[in-house]
Amino acid sequence: MSLLVHTYILDANREMSFLDPLEQGADLAGFERWRTTVWGSDAVRALGASFFPVLATGDLTVLPHAIGEFLHECSVIRAKLDAIAPPGDGDRHTHEWYMDAISERLSNIEAAAERARELGGGIEIS
Repeated sequence: MSLLVHTYILDANREMSFLDPLEQGADLAGFERWRTTVWGSDAVRALGASFFPVLATGDLTVLPHAIGEFLHECSVIRAKLDAIAPPGDGDRHTHEWYMDAISERLSNIEAAAERARELGGGIEIS
């Protein structure tokens, strides 16, 4: 199972209306196990992150007014990918593979948040 990032806008009744991703795969936000091993890891928490660690115990909803702060947190995480990426798991995936994979998924998350900011919406990662 995979984590997905969704951009939403609020309709006239202030209810979330989710938008389709702009292209296939643009909604991928990581593997389910990344809730604790990446996004909610001790390394991410040590950076002072407050949004991503929520994924360790549930889904993350970023409200429209918090998108700027969320994007700042994304930039902090991006700057520390080497420290956040797992060391590797033997023959299957290397540390470099994890860095690339996390960077790709973080790019999807950032793009969804930028789209939300442009439209006055928010994002959900579930």
